[in-house]
Amino acid sequence: MAVRLQMKLGYAVDAAHLPGSPDAILSEEPTIGSVVRSKGSLYLVVTARTSGAKVSEATRMVAEAIRDAYYYDESAGIVVCLEKAIRAANKKILHQRDRLGGDKGDEANGPLGVGLAVVRGNELYVVTVGPAEAFLVRQARLSTLPDPNRARGLPSNVLEPSVWRGEINVGDSLMIASENLVTRLGPDDLKDALLTLHPQSAMEQVHARFVAAGGTGSDAAIAIEATEVSVTSRQRRLVPVRAPEPLAGTPDRSPIPLADSVSDAASSIQETAGRATAAAGGAVGRGFGSILDRLPRRREAQRTVTPASSRVETQRRAAIAVLAFVALALVLVFATSVVSFFKSPPGTLTSITAAERAFEAAQGDLAQVNGNGVDLVQNDRNRAQQLLNDAWQQLAAAEAAGISTSVTAPLRAQARAAINELYHMLPVNQSQDFSFANVKPAVDLQALVLGPDGAPYVLDGASKSVYRIDLKGGHAVVIAHLGEVIRGVKMDVPLFITDGGPDLLILDAKDVLWRWRPADTTGRGTLVRVIVRNSASWGTDVRGIGTFLRNANQGLYNLYVIDPSSRNILVYTPALDGSFPASSTGRLANPQDLSSVDSMLIDGDIYVTQGGLLSRFINGASQGWKPGDPGDEVLRTAPQYTLLTTFSARATGTVYAYDRTNQRIVAIDKDTGNIIEQYQLGGNDSSWSDLRGIAVVPGTDGGPASMYWIDKDRLMTSVLVAVPTAGASPSPSASPSPSASPKPKPKPTPTKRPTPRPTKKP
Repeated sequence: MAVRLQMKLGYAVDAAHLPGSPDAILSEEPTIGSVVRSKGSLYLVVTARTSGAKVSEATRMVAEAIRDAYYYDESAGIVVCLEKAIRAANKKILHQRDRLGGDKGDEANGPLGVGLAVVRGNELYVVTVGPAEAFLVRQARLSTLPDPNRARGLPSNVLEPSVWRGEINVGDSLMIASENLVTRLGPDDLKDALLTLHPQSAMEQVHARFVAAGGTGSDAAIAIEATEVSVTSRQRRLVPVRAPEPLAGTPDRSPIPLADSVSDAASSIQETAGRATAAAGGAVGRGFGSILDRLPRRREAQRTVTPASSRVETQRRAAIAVLAFVALALVLVFATSVVSFFKSPPGTLTSITAAERAFEAAQGDLAQVNGNGVDLVQNDRNRAQQLLNDAWQQLAAAEAAGISTSVTAPLRAQARAAINELYHMLPVNQSQDFSFANVKPAVDLQALVLGPDGAPYVLDGASKSVYRIDLKGGHAVVIAHLGEVIRGVKMDVPLFITDGGPDLLILDAKDVLWRWRPADTTGRGTLVRVIVRNSASWGTDVRGIGTFLRNANQGLYNLYVIDPSSRNILVYTPALDGSFPASSTGRLANPQDLSSVDSMLIDGDIYVTQGGLLSRFINGASQGWKPGDPGDEVLRTAPQYTLLTTFSARATGTVYAYDRTNQRIVAIDKDTGNIIEQYQLGGNDSSWSDLRGIAVVPGTDGGPASMYWIDKDRLMTSVLVAVPTAGASPSPSASPSPSASPKPKPKPTPTKRPTPRPTKKP
């Protein structure tokens, strides 16, 4: 039986497009049979490299011109008609080129792009002109259509559109998108969306990722998916078949001898018995009636005449009673409706059947994921992702339809655990290493650094001091504070701390750089001012400092300063005495806005978090590297990174980034940007909601890494390995037992002593 194709269509609605997007989307699916057979369905996207009201008007005009010219032209086949329609639109826009602000004599590529597809039966025709691209996904493979050397954009004095022709089969997906959107997201994100989602949902997700990635301007995209529609055919009418009747017209007789005589006698006896029964019944009835006639009877009462006025009064009273009953019924119905309206809470059960269907669908999805010995999370991750996403949506639909959250809670917990396992989310422990809770006045920790001696150093914004925490001795010592005078120079408010070779560097509010070098393991050391050329020009908007060790034997390191006023990251090279007398150089190849940078990490490359996004700069330029998508948007929002740390060298190992919005630590591979693992505190602990600084150290003998972190007044440790949670089994990757984690230490009270003075000449 033949197979007909039906196109499932998806694109972002006009209200969802960015305010500055000038693109136009148009789809035409004729309903007249002759037009469908000759012209097919048209799907069209017109994009623009520039923006503005006139450009938006131009894109719409081009889209309508191509559609009208294509369906009006009956002079040739589809290929010729498409080429003529595009040339006609180009000619029309050339006459109005002033709308785009271009030079009429310019032969360069025009600012408008056209991407269109025509589907007729199983035939597919695709054209791309200018900044528009088309992709065909077939059997999980993505192909670019047509030839990448496509025609130049509109308007153009030399336009040679090329039409690609092929076939479209059941399961194929086609996407036409603007060049700006494809450049921002990349083909892999587009393919993943088309393979896993309905075209409409895929386009909504693609547009949401484009907006989340900071995309601006052109953002149009349209997708179609070929699905099968069974062709029905009318079968031949069935004609009853009758056997030949050689005895037609003869009396019906039984082949058994004397059978007909016996049946006739039985019928006669039955009729006689019936007549006798009727006669006997009639005699009995007549006798019973004669007895009733002889019984005494009451005399008939005299008839009375009722006055007309009395009858009218009776009718009036009856009518009033009926009206009162009807009014009372209406009042009761109205009162019941009002009471039920005000007593019914939002989300009252509207359809028990729909709620039950959603709940049962969620149960079925979860049973397919990990029921009866099946484990799709390990064996078929794509299928597990689809089922878990659907289960989560079905549970939400069931709750919206009225099912109590206490009923759906077990399924939600099961789905959450499976989603966390699918996306490598591990619950980790926590233990307290040190507490400032007993310090008066209260502290307000702002930053954490593991110093050159391996001890934790914290910056307190309340006392405007820098502490060194001795974990073995259980006390904290002030190594620098506001107002401290060294060689006639008074320290201002400490703003940033970082480690550099054998030193701990401190930058105060007056852009003065201080160096503290430990003398022993008890907290004693020397504090001196470090000369940095033109440091006073940094201003008050510095966003952070960092170092990179260039000579370990001499303890020399480069100094990096994030200076938004110069729109660059300034780099200073050291002299032999550790000062920075030379002029700075801008590390970024292209100056940019750095006013919202939250943190910086330097391992030879530069990693920064800005506006929740994580970026990497190699040799001062962004090389297209970006962190992977955690993929668990069904449970959590898109990550917003604010803190960074690592313990490995350049281009190796892992970057650990803190996602404040979702209270998680994300381990990202430096080379590929892929998400390796994610970590959250077990037992629904919300301590990471106030996380203010992190530092990761490698495990011993190949064991799991550990992370130091601080909140307002505590120094904590978490071993980055999965631990069992209540009601759930440990993740397969969680091999060490909980007893392997560090034991909590008692809460010692920090002791504040006089600021240490230099023990030797710096």
